[in-house]
Amino acid sequence: MTPRILVIAGSDSGGGAGIQADIKTVTMLGGHAMTAITAITAQNTRGVQSVMPVPTTMVVAQIEACLSDIGADAVKIGMIGSAETAHAVADRLATLDVPIVFDPVMVATSGAMLADPATIAAFARLMRIATLTTPNLPELAVLLAAAPGGSAGGGSAGGGAEALARTCGTTLLAKGGHGEGPDVIDRLVGPEGEIARWSAPRIDTTSAHGTGCTLASAIATLLAQGRGLSAAVAGARTFVRLALRGAPGLGGGHGPMGQQSVRLDLGADGRLNQITLGSTDPAASRDFYRALGLRQIVERADHYARFETPGGATLSIEQGARPTVFLECDDLDATVARLEADGMVFDQPPTDRPWLWREARLRDPAGNTVCLYHAGENRRFPPWRLPDA
Repeated sequence: MTPRILVIAGSDSGGGAGIQADIKTVTMLGGHAMTAITAITAQNTRGVQSVMPVPTTMVVAQIEACLSDIGADAVKIGMIGSAETAHAVADRLATLDVPIVFDPVMVATSGAMLADPATIAAFARLMRIATLTTPNLPELAVLLAAAPGGSAGGGSAGGGAEALARTCGTTLLAKGGHGEGPDVIDRLVGPEGEIARWSAPRIDTTSAHGTGCTLASAIATLLAQGRGLSAAVAGARTFVRLALRGAPGLGGGHGPMGQQSVRLDLGADGRLNQITLGSTDPAASRDFYRALGLRQIVERADHYARFETPGGATLSIEQGARPTVFLECDDLDATVARLEADGMVFDQPPTDRPWLWREARLRDPAGNTVCLYHAGENRRFPPWRLPDA
């Protein structure tokens, strides 16, 4: 089934954030996006020029139109527009039995305020009905200060998240993008404390407009597909990082991400996205695939090269290698365990490799090598990716 995602958020005329980023993300992850637009903004990569809230009655009418006919498997809430709309949305969604992901949008990437104090105070109701709330560190500090008995907090790793989770009885993803240091630390925190955390090197880019919208919509879509909360967050983080790396570089300010470039990196297990072929003359093979129009992204001392196709699949040539088909799985160990229980025999169990992939290998009935693996962003963007690729 195609997961149905209802997105309640504002429109970004520049296409970088808001409803536009949400639709791109849901679509690239295989979902059907429906929208209830809460505000219309005139903005581009340089900033927000104007904001016009949509009347609450119209926001609710959009929600009703979608739910009464198409239905929803998950809801994502972003920019809410007004306190009145926040309360009306909370009233309508309170009885809806699907995952709800709330991104408490307050400030645009450019610094423009997108929520007034009354609206921020109303966020508490949305947090109580949400499966997950996804504040960045400045938003976490504001929410903590607005909570009963709260005080400003945050910190580089999301200090205060536990207190806010207990106060609101919700689960939070404290996003560390606004923190300091070379690594971004994201913490998943519930009323009982920390559930999980992730750390990854910071990506140096000015094309980060819409990261919060994209992350929340990706989590909602993956939850609608049946993933657990931690797995949905992990997958969404990978999607965001790949979209940052694939940004098209548009505009003169905070540019949009490249959601459209994330095609074969997430989804159902068994994604055929990589093939390795043997070569007796690596230099000749390299020149051949370059001439066919493939982009070379890795080269190793004249015995190995990897290429990327326009659709996102990768092809490697390696001197003396056996032809190998690679099928990517988001949870490699669980997939291998399931297949072994069905009687399949693996030549190599799940193993971490020096090239940052986790692999398990077996052969098909004809003796061809098949590799089940998980690489995440390291398939197309390994640390040693050629600088001009």
